[in-house]
Amino acid sequence: MTADIVNNPAEPLCRIEGNSHTRIAVYEATGLDWVRANLAGLQARLRTHGAILLRGLPVDLDLFNQVIEEVGGELLTYTERSTPRSAVAGNIYTSTEYPPAESIPMHNENSYSATWPERLFFLCDTAAETGGATPIADSRVMFRLLPAELRARFAAGVTYTRAFREGLGLTWQEAFQTEDPAVVEDYCARNGQTLEWTDEGLRTRHLRPSFVDDPHTGETVWFNQVNLFHVSSLGAEVSEALLELYPEEDLPRNAYFADGSPIPEADLADVKDTYDAVSYAFPWEQGDIMVINNMLMAHGRQPFTGKRRILVAMT
Repeated sequence: MTADIVNNPAEPLCRIEGNSHTRIAVYEATGLDWVRANLAGLQARLRTHGAILLRGLPVDLDLFNQVIEEVGGELLTYTERSTPRSAVAGNIYTSTEYPPAESIPMHNENSYSATWPERLFFLCDTAAETGGATPIADSRVMFRLLPAELRARFAAGVTYTRAFREGLGLTWQEAFQTEDPAVVEDYCARNGQTLEWTDEGLRTRHLRPSFVDDPHTGETVWFNQVNLFHVSSLGAEVSEALLELYPEEDLPRNAYFADGSPIPEADLADVKDTYDAVSYAFPWEQGDIMVINNMLMAHGRQPFTGKRRILVAMT
């Protein structure tokens, strides 16, 4: 999609790119001193606008870490994992390690969990040969554009289920970053999850909201991972194969209405179509640092060719 570009005389180093639904503030940054000097404006943009892009910086993990700490504070450990990642340095990780030909549906990070990061930081170490953008979508617009009757069906929240076993998705040890079942049991108890140990591993189940109010703007945001967790996100061929091999309760992950009833394909299609209409993607450039307010902006990943390396941190 071609970007709308709006220059702001009050911020000569900033331009606004995007579409009629989702926009990002793009800055020509010169280094850490520039970030510190402009920190108040960057923070204000994140609280109300939702996304900023710092362009023109070198690929430097120390600089990336310093920018994160200035803008977001202390880095978080990636807990209650749902996708494979590798640690790069400290609490800086690779982005989700899915095959290049696959897209990753739009989602708000860890919105399936009782706790989630407030800020997400992305560093473009290596831009893909083609594709590989990280699209973003304004979660406020998502809520407003989804059909009212769909929002009503999701008003009570989303029930997420997970089944952990060797050789299919993440193991519980990788997801919870522990080898101790007692640690998992304590985590689930503290975070409103029910669990069941099985001969193959572990099943968990919990209810989370589908939309919430942003604390800074007061606006309601579509905030969940129903479209990513639902088995249909794997595609018809894979989801049908899994359902032939395993009972529904043993799928690696799935999503239901709050009462446990199935979500119609039409509702999931409406969510996807609305994300497609709202989202905006820009081509990565080496050294780019994108920061998003996780409540105001969902994100995903487009398929790509060639090498691609995007690093991620959360605060």
